Amino acid sequence: MNLSNGRSSPCGQTQRDLEAGSPSSSSPDFDGGEDNSDPFDITRTKNASIQRLKRWRFAIDLEVQNYSLKQAALVLNASRRFRYTLDLKKEEERKQILKLVTVHARVIQAAYRFKEAEKVNGTIVPPSSSSGEFSIGQEKLSSISREHDTTALREYGGVVGLSHLLKTNLEKGIQGDDADLVKRRNTFGSNNYPRKKGRSILMFIWDACKDLTLIILMVAAIASLALGIKSEGIKEGWYDGGSIAFAVILVIVVTGDVIPLNIGNQVPADGILITGHSLAIDESSMTGESKIVDKHSKEPFLMSGCKVAGGSGTMLVTAVGINTEWGLLMASISEDTGEETPLQVRLNGVATFIGIAGLSVAAIVLIVLLARYFSGHTKNPDGSVQFIAGKTRVGDAIDGAIKIVTVAVTIVVVAVPEGLPLAVTLTLDGYAASHNMGAIAHYGLAYSMKKMMEDKALVRRLSACETMGSATTICSDKTGTLTMNQMTVVEACIGGKKIVPPDKKSQLSPMLCSLLIEGVAQNTNGSVYVRESGNGVEVSGSPTEKAILQWGIQLGMDFEAARSESSIIHVFPFNSDKKRGGVAIQTTDSEIHIHWKGAAEIVLACCTGYIDTNDQLVEMDEEKMTVFKKVIEDMAADSLRCVAIAYRLYEMENVPTSEEELAHWSLPEDDLILLAIVGLKDPCRPGVKDAVQLCQKAGVKVRMVTGDNVKTAKAIAVECGILSSSDDATEPSIIEGKTFRALTDEEREEIVERISVMGRSSPNDKLLLVQALRRKGHVVAVTGDGTNDAPALHEADIGLAMGIQGTEVAKESSDIIILDDNFASVVKVVKWGRSVYANIQKFIQFQLTVNIAALVINVVAAFSSGDIPLNTVQLLWVNLIMDTLGALALATEPPTDHLMDQLPVGRREPLVTNVMWRNLLIQAMYQVSVLLILNFRGRSILSLRHEANAVKVKNTLIFNAFVLCQVFNEFNARKPDEFNIFKGVTRNYLFMGIVGLTIVLQIVIIEFLGKFTKTVKLNWKQWLISVIIGFISWPLAVVGKLIPVPATPMNNFFRIFRCGRT
Repeated sequence: MNLSNGRSSPCGQTQRDLEAGSPSSSSPDFDGGEDNSDPFDITRTKNASIQRLKRWRFAIDLEVQNYSLKQAALVLNASRRFRYTLDLKKEEERKQILKLVTVHARVIQAAYRFKEAEKVNGTIVPPSSSSGEFSIGQEKLSSISREHDTTALREYGGVVGLSHLLKTNLEKGIQGDDADLVKRRNTFGSNNYPRKKGRSILMFIWDACKDLTLIILMVAAIASLALGIKSEGIKEGWYDGGSIAFAVILVIVVTGDVIPLNIGNQVPADGILITGHSLAIDESSMTGESKIVDKHSKEPFLMSGCKVAGGSGTMLVTAVGINTEWGLLMASISEDTGEETPLQVRLNGVATFIGIAGLSVAAIVLIVLLARYFSGHTKNPDGSVQFIAGKTRVGDAIDGAIKIVTVAVTIVVVAVPEGLPLAVTLTLDGYAASHNMGAIAHYGLAYSMKKMMEDKALVRRLSACETMGSATTICSDKTGTLTMNQMTVVEACIGGKKIVPPDKKSQLSPMLCSLLIEGVAQNTNGSVYVRESGNGVEVSGSPTEKAILQWGIQLGMDFEAARSESSIIHVFPFNSDKKRGGVAIQTTDSEIHIHWKGAAEIVLACCTGYIDTNDQLVEMDEEKMTVFKKVIEDMAADSLRCVAIAYRLYEMENVPTSEEELAHWSLPEDDLILLAIVGLKDPCRPGVKDAVQLCQKAGVKVRMVTGDNVKTAKAIAVECGILSSSDDATEPSIIEGKTFRALTDEEREEIVERISVMGRSSPNDKLLLVQALRRKGHVVAVTGDGTNDAPALHEADIGLAMGIQGTEVAKESSDIIILDDNFASVVKVVKWGRSVYANIQKFIQFQLTVNIAALVINVVAAFSSGDIPLNTVQLLWVNLIMDTLGALALATEPPTDHLMDQLPVGRREPLVTNVMWRNLLIQAMYQVSVLLILNFRGRSILSLRHEANAVKVKNTLIFNAFVLCQVFNEFNARKPDEFNIFKGVTRNYLFMGIVGLTIVLQIVIIEFLGKFTKTVKLNWKQWLISVIIGFISWPLAVVGKLIPVPATPMNNFFRIFRCGRT
């Protein structure tokens, strides 16, 4: 199917890839939603609007119908074609519900503003609403948060009063023992929402029964059953119709806690702000307004599901689960939403064209057989004519016609991949898939999704599995992905000299040590918990924070005591753009200290002096600045992350006094005094170098994007194998974020493919890098863990969020979550993505071989003799092998290292490659030749001329040999381009089990179920002949693989031919 841009000629040299697109730099989303007259103009399916997907589907159907005229009507069914993809109607319903919730939230805000505008005189006594163990009930508590009722909040004494009513501590939270948790759950509910029940097996069976060809087949079965009983009696006459009906059925059936909030977190429940430092909340998911809302004592209400866009704080939980606005929304949205994947659409297109061919052949066979039957050319096995005009009874004539129609419909069932749904409906990870051509993609993706969980990758968007197989570049973070994210302070420069070891307190003066401990304890979002047993401490926070806090403890820091000696006035949380964070504190003697901590060279540039080991303030002249810069360079060259700690004094009278002014106060960052420069070691993960080399071998370029300085980035890149040596570290191979940012779009595109390392990069630099790579035609995978990484994760073809260090915002913007934050797991995802595509190609090769062989054998036989060697029940059994068991066996092939020996599969590459055409045509021609020889000369070759049931023996042998050919060919399909087809087969237990089951069932059918399948028992010689016929397909496949294939895809020849005609 041609899915090229409708504006370009189908014969043109440049085709737009519907899935990859040609993004422009004008918009980060590349899909502005504007109304475009071209229905194919979807630059990519990721994040495409519902309206554009609708137009896309309509255009696909229209194009197929234009190509095949009315022939496609029976095959192409809109409801079945996209049956296992995104339900656009449900998606629209979900958006309508979201709009209702948004309107509700806005109404609440309006009511809140109206109440605030009122002049309320006097004091209103709060109503008594006790609820068992607690002095306030769940309904009243929820209404305070949901309706933003500040009046009721004041009546209850504010957040402090609520904490007393809820029996919680605003610093430590709830008591937290089992009894306390049970009481709170019973009173206020649990923090989840009711999930909708899954569809029952009967619903899936009902869906399967709606298939058009299946309905025709069932009608034929009923008619055949009735006429058979009428003509032959119930004892013998039910076999034909009953067998068909059985085969069809076989194919169908088979609260009150205290929560800390930091940037990137998702608010887990409704609540009220206790304390906050520049806390900014993105409420767009609930209110529909894109602006960021600052939270403070006058605007303290927090809604579940919103994101922390900046700052930090703590909240008192007032409502959980279904009692929150988010819970009501989630309970209203159906979970059974499928997903549009480009590969599924392409497969549906392939299936449609195969179906058109099968339908055409079936129609021809029907016409020929009916013509032969009613013209008296069809004979019984004894030589008598089946129909004689004017003599044959009407019932017998109808019976004969129905049998012919049944044969034609069965050909459709076997030939048309959409014709018959899978017998066994499988549900994996919430996805139900049937194994026709389109649904095999869905099952293959769903199976891979489940197996990828074992490899520490959680797939959030199903199509990301297939897209990852086409990835040409991976933009990876350094910390925690390429490295172990286990930082320790290994070097320290304090007072102008190197301290060895870095925690040797005796080399520090008392004042310098005191200021360092004050800065480490207060300027952090981590914490130190001293166990009640006194056996050690537990440090929490980011890896960098944990390392510095641990270093402070080694210097003699008592975390709780240090924090109690001063009070925090204002906090500037660490910002990935500024690469630093600060805090303003007031000491017990009313001095104001402002502490800064961040990227060493950035903080150092703000310093005008430093304190030496004698507690003397030394001016930072050019010579001293050069010395400290050399210290940073030396640390960076040793792969250390450099962090500088500095402070300054500030005048009390310049500190804002009002809460609103304080919330918007920008901490002074000039005239700083340097206290220390520390070097943190984060070793590379074991095996990461091998993983990088494997990617490079597979044609996937790994690029490191880090916030660390260029020298640290270079050292880690060499250690990981991203750079082969330090000699490669020249621009633009290694570039600084601000340099790349300053370039024009055209200049970025010129150098982007040569960039291997980007240091001192901001999240926006990462976004610019992704956009430039995509404009150059790359399929880009990006890793990210921070809130500000969300735009790059959203923009990339595959967004990979870190499961351990990743924020909720990053995870929600991603397609796949790497659960162990390990780059080696990213490489496994690439391998699985390639495996999905390869397995589907294996199935297509296997299925097309059966299609071609079955069609040719029956058509030639029908044209020549008026009878077909493979009857309805036999063809249904072949269909079961092909569509169900074959799909199960081939779609579950695990990924192999051989997949990484190839270049990425382009998304414009044809599904059926020249290698596949060669393999399937060789096997199909062999099967057709041998089985047609048996059909026309089998009686003489097998010495059956004098046997009474010679025709039945011959047809049974043909059926048996045909099935065994498929069993042997299933092994060939495992390795389309390798000679050793048995490599790794013993590790695929499902494949071996299915092959074994197929053989056992075939033996049972031949030897014991002859009345149902119109077969007879075979002797050992005939079984041996059948096995030999099937076995020959193995050496034939080896010989076939020696035949070279042209590099130009076969479909290009067809395109050139069509262009020549037009």
